[in-house]
Amino acid sequence: MQGKTEGSGQTKDLNRRLLYLLLILAVYRVGVHIPTPGVDTEALKEFFARFSGTILGLFDMFSGRALSQFSIFAMGIMPYISASIIIELLTVVWPHLSRLKKEGGQDGRRKLTQYSRYLTVGLSLFQGFMLAVGLERMSMGGGSVVIHPGVGFRVMTMVTLSAGTCFIMWLGEQITERGLGNGISLIIFAGIVEGLPSAIGGVFGALAADEQSVLRMAFLAAGAVLIVAGVVFCERAQRRIPVQYAQRVVGRRLMGGRSTHLPLKLNPAGVIPPIFASSLIMFPATLGQFVDMPFLKDLTMRDNWLYNLVYVILIVFFCYFYTGVQFNPDDVAENMKKHGGFVPGIRPGPKTAEYLDRVLTRLTLWGALYVSVICLLPGFVSRYFRVDFSFGGTALLIVVGVALDTISQINSHLLNQHYDGFLKKGMAGMGKIQPRRRA
Repeated sequence: MQGKTEGSGQTKDLNRRLLYLLLILAVYRVGVHIPTPGVDTEALKEFFARFSGTILGLFDMFSGRALSQFSIFAMGIMPYISASIIIELLTVVWPHLSRLKKEGGQDGRRKLTQYSRYLTVGLSLFQGFMLAVGLERMSMGGGSVVIHPGVGFRVMTMVTLSAGTCFIMWLGEQITERGLGNGISLIIFAGIVEGLPSAIGGVFGALAADEQSVLRMAFLAAGAVLIVAGVVFCERAQRRIPVQYAQRVVGRRLMGGRSTHLPLKLNPAGVIPPIFASSLIMFPATLGQFVDMPFLKDLTMRDNWLYNLVYVILIVFFCYFYTGVQFNPDDVAENMKKHGGFVPGIRPGPKTAEYLDRVLTRLTLWGALYVSVICLLPGFVSRYFRVDFSFGGTALLIVVGVALDTISQINSHLLNQHYDGFLKKGMAGMGKIQPRRRA
């Protein structure tokens, strides 16, 4: 009876966390459909339909189509992500932040999170003001997108959108603390997956209208399954560097003497490189819609070889840049040396750092090429299959990465509860042992 009670308790706790996660995501999706006052939403949707290939289309995808509706969640969680990346980069060049990250412990991480929140508010106010000014300059069909432009509209838009971003940030933190997985990633995941049913509906609509053959669509579906399987394999792939720890005498005890490994992922930078690359390469497209410069329009055409070349170069650059920020071979080699660890056949210290840097450089190159291929696939599919294949590239990497992370969190949660139950049973059994009486 006790085992059944503990098992049911574990299931109830997991179900409670899953239910809380779904509830928070439902609140987020409801907020996406609450419009910001003072904007003609129909004219705005028409505008986004015309400029879907610009940086606005990228931000609209990450916000779960909230930007095209200009809801209270129009800016999504992007200001918080930008603030977190800025703080992360500043830890490399600012000694105070670097000490907080390395030596501050839990309090240091809490302070860095607080700095990220403050910076999020500042970025939200600035972006909200720029969006308000940009909307006032838009016109569709001879009429303005903003019903009553002016200072009042700008202030109201700044406050409304900033409050929406802060609320999304709070929702993400609640998911992380009381739900399952990383809250911010799951909110982005929900926004991207929201557009998947419409994409599938477009494919079936093309089949119903005899615009596509069944054989071609079957081939496309099989290819999509293989691509997802390949992304899962590559995201879980890692190079394991063997590490041996020498035996040490601590007091009267012999410590160490164990073998382990240092895992290096094939794609340690995650989805940051394609996000940055897409933002940079779509910026000329946005300018090209307002400035009559043929070069900018040619550069951002997906069928153009120059666009693909620049896109791949930017992805490779940001893969190396962000990996260098996240992983420092000198620090890793120094920590291994302090704890008596070494790579077999490699001398501890600078030689180990050179070896790790060489391995990571080669590994990052293959990871960057893998990310580049995945990001170029949507354009290839749309061009040769004549299907609006919007679900791919950066979106596919985010969805697969978040799904794998959430599954790992669920397995870890169940494993911890299993060990907790095992320990409780062991302690209960020890409590029943009676001390032996002396004669």
